[in-house]
Amino acid sequence: MLIVAALGGNALLKRGESPTAEAQRTNLGDAAGALAELAAEHTLVVVHGNGPQVGLLALQADAYKAIKPYPLDVLGAESEGMIGYMIEQELGNRLSGRNIATLLTQIEVDADDPAFGDPSKPIGPVYDRETADRLAAERGWSIARDGEHWRRVVASPEPRHILELNTIRLLVDAGVIVICSGGGGIPVVATADGAIHGVEAVIDKDLAAALLARQLDADALLMLTDVDAVYENWGTPEQAPIRRATPADLRKRDFARGSMAPKVEAACRFVEAGGRLAGIGRLGDAVAIARGETGTVVET
Repeated sequence: MLIVAALGGNALLKRGESPTAEAQRTNLGDAAGALAELAAEHTLVVVHGNGPQVGLLALQADAYKAIKPYPLDVLGAESEGMIGYMIEQELGNRLSGRNIATLLTQIEVDADDPAFGDPSKPIGPVYDRETADRLAAERGWSIARDGEHWRRVVASPEPRHILELNTIRLLVDAGVIVICSGGGGIPVVATADGAIHGVEAVIDKDLAAALLARQLDADALLMLTDVDAVYENWGTPEQAPIRRATPADLRKRDFARGSMAPKVEAACRFVEAGGRLAGIGRLGDAVAIARGETGTVVET
């Protein structure tokens, strides 16, 4: 099978963990092991998140006052290169002789997307409410709750078109494990004359992965995270895992906007477009999820 696997932020950083290079390499060791198992059985394309990393880069850029901070599209490109490099190296250490490539990926969005007026994508580290409120006032941020903490949120427009799609296809057809669309891809818009320009936003990586999987005619889309399944009534005494569902089943329920909702929406879009299987679950269960044995499996 051709599988697009989207790694959640926990593949690089545990919640609340300091975003050091050492911590990310340690966590990627576990992620690479799971991905290597998938690659042994299937053709693999890897997408990853970048929320903590792009937020940290923004903070670092803001600390140097001699020049204007780089915009989020440039920081997104930096994070794609950094994270892709680490994933590529860790995978290469486990898959000797396999060809692996990281590709900077531009994804077109609509300049008039309403998301630009309604920031919702969490980036950067987590804060307590008092610290988040102070930073929002000082820096002009929008903030929102993320579990028990608070984070900066930015615009998250819909992914429309993957500019490097043909290149990705060429690499996949040549048997290369491709790491692409990192952090949801670099958000760009096209002007009337066809020129491309970056925009201040972060695309949701799960929705970008669903678009990529559909356009590659992938067999499966896996969203690998730190929970074992999608839960109904999450955080209540009645919470229960959803093991198998159709898109119609899932669309009748509500999920957390900043965490599980994009994964559920991505799964539904992929299956509704003809994909064989979408799975959501724990990173270490990747092979079993691809087989439909665990996690939340979404099928028609």
